[in-house]
Amino acid sequence: MADSSKIRIGLIGAGNIGNVHLQEFGKLGAECEFVAITDAYLPLAEQRAREYNIPVVSPSPEELIRREDVDVVIVAVPNQAHAPLTILALESGKHVLVEKPMGLDSAAAKDIVRAQQRTGKTVMVAHQMRWEPLSLKVKEQVERGELGRVYTAKTGWYRRKGIPGWGTWFTQHNQSGGGPLIDIGVHMLDLAFFLMGEPKPVSVYGSTYAEFGPKKKGIGTWGKPNWNGTYDVEDLATAIIKMEDGTSLTLEVSWAVHMDTDSAPFLHLMGSEGGVALRGNEGKFLTERFDQAIEAPLTAPADDEGARVRLSRHFLDCVRTGKQPWTSAETGLRSNLIIDAIYESSRTGGEVKLDWSL
Repeated sequence: MADSSKIRIGLIGAGNIGNVHLQEFGKLGAECEFVAITDAYLPLAEQRAREYNIPVVSPSPEELIRREDVDVVIVAVPNQAHAPLTILALESGKHVLVEKPMGLDSAAAKDIVRAQQRTGKTVMVAHQMRWEPLSLKVKEQVERGELGRVYTAKTGWYRRKGIPGWGTWFTQHNQSGGGPLIDIGVHMLDLAFFLMGEPKPVSVYGSTYAEFGPKKKGIGTWGKPNWNGTYDVEDLATAIIKMEDGTSLTLEVSWAVHMDTDSAPFLHLMGSEGGVALRGNEGKFLTERFDQAIEAPLTAPADDEGARVRLSRHFLDCVRTGKQPWTSAETGLRSNLIIDAIYESSRTGGEVKLDWSL
């Protein structure tokens, strides 16, 4: 019997990331409960239902979304299904937590924004890196003015040998929307904009390359390869993004590259009064005092509850109160606009202006 005081969740997608949501929302059992689950491979949904005591295995996403005992839907499926399922859920009166990227491209993202505006329901993109303890510490210092004006930033994620699921949906453009740019670059874009104070991007200049994937090199451990499949996405992307206020952001990401890298995500903020360097789970503040370069280490608490617990709690709070999520549909659209523009710039060789019109 469902508890009417709890937010009732339906999960679409019982794979790796769906399982993460089951674990993390499960830590907030006083506030929410899973009432239904589905997956393209129903035996996996049935297995998760047994593991997490979920009462209903729906035969399809559409049936789950139609259920009257579902308040919110978590969309944890391959990228091409994000927009159709999110829009259907919104139009069925549900709130939605959707995995990144919000849309396969900016057209899909605009469809989601329009549906959210029509329905007034909550849409949140599951960007957990904003919720890491070091990210939150840096955000606090930026808002206090400790860095002064953050005028430029550099972020990225160079994986040395990490192409996921070669030949599966991961490496097929019509299903994934792209390679590392839309897979891991979208995380770094979202985090950089969060820490820079959410400036508005207006133009992009970028390049993408595929030097490893077509040769079946650079293969990582995530996902099971399908060697009879296809690879038509990039394995490295680089770009500079210019903002309305004159600030700028440089982005560099790869799934595979011949370079000296620890394969950890990184971000550098450069401000008029101070800077920040983040790499993996470590960071430092940088400034100058008494004509000396000063560094202060940033450390995460040993007993931290975890980024995804905070993300999950924030989503539930937004559903209850109606307040705007940190990672709203508009932030998801921003990422999709930039990613599309990088691909277009790489094709044309020129600068691309972002089209924000809905």
